[in-house]
Amino acid sequence: MGSRSHEEPGAATSGAPVGPAPAAGEVRTAAFAAGGARDVVVAGGGIIGLVTAWRAARRGLTVTVVDPAPGGGAASVAAGMLAAVTELHFGEERLLALNLASAERYPEFAAELSEASGQELGYRRCGTLAVALDADDRAYLRELHALQLRSGLDSAWLSGRECRRLEPMLAPGVRGGLRVDGDHQIDPRRLASALVTACERAGVAWCRGTAERLVVRGDRAVGVELADSTLVAGGQTVLAAGSRSGLLAGLPPEVAVPVRPVKGQVVRLAVPEAYRRGGPFLGRTVRAVVRGSHVYLVPRENGELVVGATTEELGWDTTVTAGGVYELLRDAHELVPGLTELPFTEVRAGLRPGSPDNAPLLGPTALPGLHLATGHHRNGVLLTPVTGDVMADVLTTGALPGSADAFTARRFEAAPVQEGAR
Repeated sequence: MGSRSHEEPGAATSGAPVGPAPAAGEVRTAAFAAGGARDVVVAGGGIIGLVTAWRAARRGLTVTVVDPAPGGGAASVAAGMLAAVTELHFGEERLLALNLASAERYPEFAAELSEASGQELGYRRCGTLAVALDADDRAYLRELHALQLRSGLDSAWLSGRECRRLEPMLAPGVRGGLRVDGDHQIDPRRLASALVTACERAGVAWCRGTAERLVVRGDRAVGVELADSTLVAGGQTVLAAGSRSGLLAGLPPEVAVPVRPVKGQVVRLAVPEAYRRGGPFLGRTVRAVVRGSHVYLVPRENGELVVGATTEELGWDTTVTAGGVYELLRDAHELVPGLTELPFTEVRAGLRPGSPDNAPLLGPTALPGLHLATGHHRNGVLLTPVTGDVMADVLTTGALPGSADAFTARRFEAAPVQEGAR
């Protein structure tokens, strides 16, 4: 088995749509059928591609999304933790400001999207509790708490007894933990469904296919080509294909798209009504370090309990394995022994779009007309609001907001070798 993570995997490919996305051409005749270019073509219809399309359409641009099943992808697997504070990792401090900005945007974003789509998103301000079960894991959390405080973040250290007072289902062996009231959650499947509907209502067109090749004319990207050689033309092209972004043919060598698949397995359980009569099984997201491995339990208001996730560098493999499920449930049981009585409802494996520094690739590239919105790794759901804002700004003004300047693909482009250098 690969190492474990407390983070959320995205799906390997777009799965069945979670929202009522129409067949191609039902909403609006796309450019490939009408013979004219759209303002924007978005290659990829996961939550990042959808939020880019929705925000661009709200700014008055005509947009086509190219995806065989808009609304699938990451949302079908992810747990939906909005954990800018507890997501802080050593060596990833540069990403913190972007994560915090997106978390701050979420209440307004969720309200706006809910109004635009007429759907509830399952957004909950329930907070997060991160706990440790032995001395080594407690020391790790203490170091993380110190990093959080140095970074100006709001988190409180609790004793094991205080943790169990907050969450009575926790095991007696809990040694301490961090209470972070500002880390929330959302249901990614509802988020994706709402984005599909919001895109429809904003006039976004669907092209039900897979972008196979970037089309370049002269020195500019002009759209993408499908497997049958159909051109989906656009004045600007956004590559938002998640873990498969680097597979698009036709990318020139000067454009860096170093995105790789990172496998994750996630289990879903159900908390029966009888278990919830005296109060919630868990009242907030609970995360833990168990013998150096990370596990999270995300409770939904409807009784669903999401348990994840593995982290495996296995290429494009999305096999659900006995070992992966065993490790997840073993560690979750050590944290919350009572979950062994819960009905098992689902297990899925998917692929996160990883980048070399675990941060997203946003905005313009070295090729005019081509933009990136990919590589979000474990933070795709968290970064959905700010990604939509950043990409809409770029597509309408040509300017990348200063807050996103550190996340362009330029950071992975090889520096030119000076003449005479050895």
